[in-house]
Amino acid sequence: MTDTTSKAPPVPGPRAAPARGRSRRGAPPVRSWRDHPLRRVTPWLFLLAPLALLITFTYVPVGNMIYYSFTDWDGVSPDRNYTGFENYTQLFTRPELFRVFFVSFYYLAASAVQIVIALYFATILSFDLRFRNFFKGILFFPYLINGVAIGFVFLYFFQDGGTLDSVLSWFGAGSDHAWLGDPESANTALAGVSVWRFTGLNFVLFLGAIQSIPGELYEAAQLDGASRWQQFRHIIAPGIRPVVSLSVILAISGSLAVFEIPYIMTGGATGTSTFVIQTVKLAFQFNKTGLASACAVVLLLIILAVTWIQRRLVPDDKVDLV
Repeated sequence: MTDTTSKAPPVPGPRAAPARGRSRRGAPPVRSWRDHPLRRVTPWLFLLAPLALLITFTYVPVGNMIYYSFTDWDGVSPDRNYTGFENYTQLFTRPELFRVFFVSFYYLAASAVQIVIALYFATILSFDLRFRNFFKGILFFPYLINGVAIGFVFLYFFQDGGTLDSVLSWFGAGSDHAWLGDPESANTALAGVSVWRFTGLNFVLFLGAIQSIPGELYEAAQLDGASRWQQFRHIIAPGIRPVVSLSVILAISGSLAVFEIPYIMTGGATGTSTFVIQTVKLAFQFNKTGLASACAVVLLLIILAVTWIQRRLVPDDKVDLV
């Protein structure tokens, strides 16, 4: 007897998906965004505007300044005669042009003072204290004030019979001393103004670095009976070393390029002229743009050299407190 039951045709199973980057038979391969040529160009398109601004307003002016330093241009005339290294020779052979660098030592000492003060208050206010946010605002507020306004405020503060003399007279220590009339006292007063203004900047940098240290380290130190000084010495100081190094670089470069406060308060008189004030006067008062450009180039090279030496002496090593 024959079997009349017919067999069902086999049901085809799901076809395997084609591999990535391939297509079905006869179709062109599918290209993903990773293979697109614009993918390699896209980062440069985002960098195009910042690079254009950086080149236009930084590198091109620096290049022009270096070119002007080899000419006798007066800043007005279209004629620019090439003089070689005459401006640099004149800069290093005339003592009155290079003597103003000694004024920077006042501001360098003031920078050291402001770093110490900022580090002290940043360490104190990093712990849980009452009204610490209020004191943070007080310390940072002077940095928010315009430098011209600060110059005029302290100009009246140090003038004869001004605020400082009035406060000293309350304690019976009144003086007829002209605070801005003597080179030593004037530079000391101006350096003190810079301490009052820029301490807040270093304070914020140090405070942010201290607060980035893991809190578990402080808890472990307290369990081991470490004092505040031991916590600062073994946890805070190593943890903020890169920020301290950055503050030192900013302090040195800033002390060499002081301009705003002494220019507003004294105009560079009574021995308070800095290298930048002298450069501005050479360019815009005496119409010696070529010599002023040489001064600016020398200042730039000095700052770069000091920064390089500082980075060599104190390398920015990675800090690992754990």
